[in-house]
Amino acid sequence: MTFRARHLLGIDHLAPPEIVTLLDLAEDYVALNRRTVKHSDALQGMTQINMFFENSTRTQASFELAGKRLGADVMNMAVAHSSVKKGETLIDTALTLNAMQPDLLVVRHPNSGAVNLLAEKVNCAVVNAGDGRHEHPTQALLDALTIRRAKGRLHRLTIAICGDIANSRVARSNLLLLGKMENRLRLIGPATLMPTGAGEMGVELFEDMREGLRGADVVMMLRLQKERMDGGFIPSEREYYHRWGLDAEKLALAAPDAIVMHPGPMNRGVEIDGTLADDINRSVIQDQVEMGVAVRMAALDLLARNLRAERGRKAAGVMV
Repeated sequence: MTFRARHLLGIDHLAPPEIVTLLDLAEDYVALNRRTVKHSDALQGMTQINMFFENSTRTQASFELAGKRLGADVMNMAVAHSSVKKGETLIDTALTLNAMQPDLLVVRHPNSGAVNLLAEKVNCAVVNAGDGRHEHPTQALLDALTIRRAKGRLHRLTIAICGDIANSRVARSNLLLLGKMENRLRLIGPATLMPTGAGEMGVELFEDMREGLRGADVVMMLRLQKERMDGGFIPSEREYYHRWGLDAEKLALAAPDAIVMHPGPMNRGVEIDGTLADDINRSVIQDQVEMGVAVRMAALDLLARNLRAERGRKAAGVMV
């Protein structure tokens, strides 16, 4: 089994065999999660702290469930009531938590790079649960698992990523992962929501959604991240939906068996038609939520194995 990472901070440092290893293990956890008794002892005796500096419902719940099903002691840190609100710096918070001897730290933070900085200061394994516009690695991994299960492979697919790409850490992580797995990638959206340097990313760019969707195997819609916009990036939500919202008429231009994805939470009638989002013949949005728990269990399990091995080498006096 190939997975050498000490932390999971992004997709960039993962080699394709490591991605495959994690997805293969996640398949085992999909099966476990569908059993009556959904419990493993992979993290028995370990402590997992979930520290979310941004509001999250599904990601935090998914990590909490993943840790508990693996047998860890899980603590959710209520940042809104923590010392951070009293002026404590991120580093001081990290050092305080580190002194409590956690084994796994799951962090979401509004600033890009904050999770990497924190990982340098603690002795445990750190998982990036989303940092600013930078990365959201477990979302890309759960998307990859969803695609692989729906299409039977994770390579040589035409994948259209549509919407607010400039502000999306989900898009960035997916571009890295799906690019490593040799897929044909298209970015679709208004020029105001394209990232700087998009033309140099080795992807195809489309402002016309209908052109960009032609023949696509996977249509990945993104949420409009208004909280990260400081100006008029779209003319109006009504106009945005008309030009870049996914409906049945636009989806008909994609491959006949194209799947529809969305990382959630959805703005129905803005990014995607509500009926299409609920269409079990095309939409895999609920599958993404299910795969999220399994992928996070796999990530926590693999990081815990590496952490135990590292501690074992240190205890034996072996240089690490």
